[in-house]
Amino acid sequence: MTFAVEPTFWTAFLQQTIDGLAFGALIALIALGYTMVYGIVELINFAHGDVFMLGGFLALTVLVLCGLEGLGVDQNRIKLDDLGLWAKAGLIALCLLLAMPFCGAINFGIDYMVYRPLRTAPRLAPLVSAIGVSFILMNVGLFWGGAQDVNFPKLVSDDNLLPADTGLRLTAKNAMVFGVTVPLMIALTLFVRFTKLGKAMRATAQNPTAARLMGINTDAVIGITFAIGGALAGAGAVVFALDVGTISYTMGFQNGLYAFTAAVLGGIGRIPGAVLGGLIIGLVRYYGSAYVGESWTGALIFGILIVILVFRPTGLLGSPTREKV
Repeated sequence: MTFAVEPTFWTAFLQQTIDGLAFGALIALIALGYTMVYGIVELINFAHGDVFMLGGFLALTVLVLCGLEGLGVDQNRIKLDDLGLWAKAGLIALCLLLAMPFCGAINFGIDYMVYRPLRTAPRLAPLVSAIGVSFILMNVGLFWGGAQDVNFPKLVSDDNLLPADTGLRLTAKNAMVFGVTVPLMIALTLFVRFTKLGKAMRATAQNPTAARLMGINTDAVIGITFAIGGALAGAGAVVFALDVGTISYTMGFQNGLYAFTAAVLGGIGRIPGAVLGGLIIGLVRYYGSAYVGESWTGALIFGILIVILVFRPTGLLGSPTREKV
């Protein structure tokens, strides 16, 4: 015989921690795209959040083409209840395998067509161009998915994976978020640290002129960096859609803002900083929602950001660097 645990302060605190870490891991995955690009070309790619949004709509389109129920007028569509665990896992893997290269290609194309011609231009030019690209992609999303929120198929359940007598909930969705984001973060860290291309990326970030003199094609390295960041945004879009259950053409703005804040908070240009910043943003959001109020979470997040940057202008894990000339 088991007895349900009465909610206590610590039980509620641990629950908010679980939910905050899950949300923070997702934000960190998106923030990696911001921090990788800035680390190499010192550009804030404001279009990154909208690339993330387009990845969500591509995933939805893939599921439409697979014939899932609720995504069209055809009454003969496949019912979610008729799909087994492995079939749902296969659909999730398919969405990831298509959304990641799709978003990577978009980001690569943005760099090739917009940012590369402005490499030597004054810094204001690529910054304004990034804002313009963001608005273009947002309107593409509006045309693609419409002005209203769109339901995303429930391929991952809300079932609790922990015993009921613990009083805590670790859902299958939480496990899915950690199961996708953590391996991708580890793989990216190992890639940048140990591969030949990763070394070229670090060399280009440290001194692009010296890297070119050593025979590194810096334009190609920068383009690949954009592609990798876009691919991570595509993975984040699929995870976000499965976790939240709805997508919209505006979702890139809010989540992109959180991700950019996370990158700055942790130390923009540093991969561990983006991860740390994302986790902090997630925890602050859920703690603030529970103990301060949902309407105050945004102010709390940016208030903490301002305080940290006052004392550490380079972010928590950032370090002062000399200006590149």
